[in-house]
Amino acid sequence: MTDTHHIAPRDKAEILAQALPYIRKFHGKTLVIKYGGNAMTDPALQADFAEDVVLLKLVGMNPVVVHGGGPQIETALNRLGKKGEFIQGMRVTDEETMEVVEWVLAGEVQQDIVGLINQAGGKAVGLTGRDGGMIHARKLKMVDNKDASKEYDVGQVGDIVGIDPSVVKALQDDAFIPVISPIGFGENNESYNINADVVAAKLAMVLNAEKLVLLTNTPGVLDKDGKLLTNLSARQIDELFEDGTISGGMLPKISGALEAAKSGVNSVHIIDGRVPHAMLLEILTDQAYGTMIRSH
Repeated sequence: MTDTHHIAPRDKAEILAQALPYIRKFHGKTLVIKYGGNAMTDPALQADFAEDVVLLKLVGMNPVVVHGGGPQIETALNRLGKKGEFIQGMRVTDEETMEVVEWVLAGEVQQDIVGLINQAGGKAVGLTGRDGGMIHARKLKMVDNKDASKEYDVGQVGDIVGIDPSVVKALQDDAFIPVISPIGFGENNESYNINADVVAAKLAMVLNAEKLVLLTNTPGVLDKDGKLLTNLSARQIDELFEDGTISGGMLPKISGALEAAKSGVNSVHIIDGRVPHAMLLEILTDQAYGTMIRSH
């Protein structure tokens, strides 16, 4: 716990009062949170994240967590002597790799997060896309970025066909906090590894979430001079795509975020998961701790 004794009582009251309008505004609303990056591997930040999620639940919001696990999958594959291979940013997933992905994501990583949230006083429940038939997927058709006639086989990487959120709704209407691993299932009951940013964005849409929050290892969306852009409309984001300001690893993150913002999710926040309690500060204060993308 951080020591807050040095804060004057008046300042403390001011801080609490500042949070009140936000607590009122978002009461009963759903927040989909994509949990990844440093926030997920640094023990102090892990504890902060769990506390934030529990607090948001206690003040009447409905957080839903979707997690990644790239570094953990990489470590497990290395232990087995397998070399991770990527095409255009997507992990090539053969049958053996898929098994590893499943036991790392749905076993180790998910259960760690569930444990941390429970330890912080919440009631987390781990799910994969199989639970309640939630994430229906098919094999992703990966077309070459430069030559549309060329297609890559990336194995059991999935493209979402549809999301049935009824199991999530049933849990969040109770006191539970769903923690979801981004694994979908196909027509013949085969498993698919799906990008966690994509799952979080799609889930936010089908749950009519108030907010989609993406924790990353960057301060947010930066302009060409490296300055943080704190408040953007969907139209401005389109312009940043076109002039090449947004590129690389930010592309899949932002395109999912943009689609969510255009499909009725009120705001999308891309925040710096390396800042302690960044999520709480972004949602409950008027300080910007990342980039907010507004739907209009």
